[in-house]
Amino acid sequence: MLRLLPLLLLTAAGWALERPGVEFKIFQFPPDRIPQIDGDGRDWDMVPESYVIGSDQLSDTVRGKGTNIDRKSLDVRVKVGWVKGENRLYFLYEAYDDYWEFEGPGRHHDIFEIVVDGDLSGGPLIKQMHPHKGLPVEEAHFLFHGVHAQNYHIFTPAEGKDWAMVWGCQPWVKEMPWANAAYKYDFKPRESGKLVLEFWITPFDYAACDGPARSVPSKLVENAILGLSWAVLDYDAPEGQYEGFWNLSHKTTMYGNASDLVAFRLMPLDPPFRKALDPRWSFQVIDMDRRLVAFQDRSEGEITSWRWDFGDGTQSTERHPIHTYQKAGEYDVILWVEGPAGRKRLAKVRDVVVK
Repeated sequence: MLRLLPLLLLTAAGWALERPGVEFKIFQFPPDRIPQIDGDGRDWDMVPESYVIGSDQLSDTVRGKGTNIDRKSLDVRVKVGWVKGENRLYFLYEAYDDYWEFEGPGRHHDIFEIVVDGDLSGGPLIKQMHPHKGLPVEEAHFLFHGVHAQNYHIFTPAEGKDWAMVWGCQPWVKEMPWANAAYKYDFKPRESGKLVLEFWITPFDYAACDGPARSVPSKLVENAILGLSWAVLDYDAPEGQYEGFWNLSHKTTMYGNASDLVAFRLMPLDPPFRKALDPRWSFQVIDMDRRLVAFQDRSEGEITSWRWDFGDGTQSTERHPIHTYQKAGEYDVILWVEGPAGRKRLAKVRDVVVK
């Protein structure tokens, strides 16, 4: 860990992303409409077409085919979503392929490869790209590979094997409660057809090789930018190399360098799903000996006034008040907010406790 910190500090100070001027959107699902991971894409019908990232955005940077993708051979559509308050990224991957290769147990398999850098730390993330070339590869694997950004080789479909290979030292990140996946398809190996893949993953600022105890999930917040890219590895024969490395970054090394990813923005709720007035608040006891409590308004909508009832007979019209309770107790606190859309309240019963 000590050997890794200087590198992380260096890359965090100098990150960059590919395709400057290009920014993709991550749809925010309302908390009561989180997609169910069952391979049925109908939960995603609410996501506007403007969020779809299709084959037209991909470039084959290995075979030299550029953006000239034959959609009769391969055609993909991807939507990415998130839920405010969760640290998960949701994906809907829909793909038509005229030849699906997935019979064997190894990596000779149609693959959807994604790389995510939740905090834009940037820089190499695989052992082969470790800047200290003299470091033994085994040591680089356990100190470095997949620690600050993660690479998932997702098998499409996964039949007789685990759904993904996490290319790094932390295969636990593909298991519940850190990830989940489901497929829907009706073709057999070497046939054509359409595949639907739904999954979610948890991006990590620090993913420890020895498990989640020391790991730090990325904190996803509204309007933040994260680094993300994917590639489709299309095998069209039982043996041999893939026929295409179609990737969103337009730079081959997106698979191992987080600076070669693309900008994605965590979007606010789209207007049809927003409430005109939605009172919300939180609190923190900042000094229990003095019974001093800080209240934070987190309401959404156009608001012109606030009124707090602290449950002890006192009130405040400040937006973010700090209040001293004179006696120990459990208090019912109410926030009233008012604006052009009307007046609403949010009460929390006995959440605020001081001694």
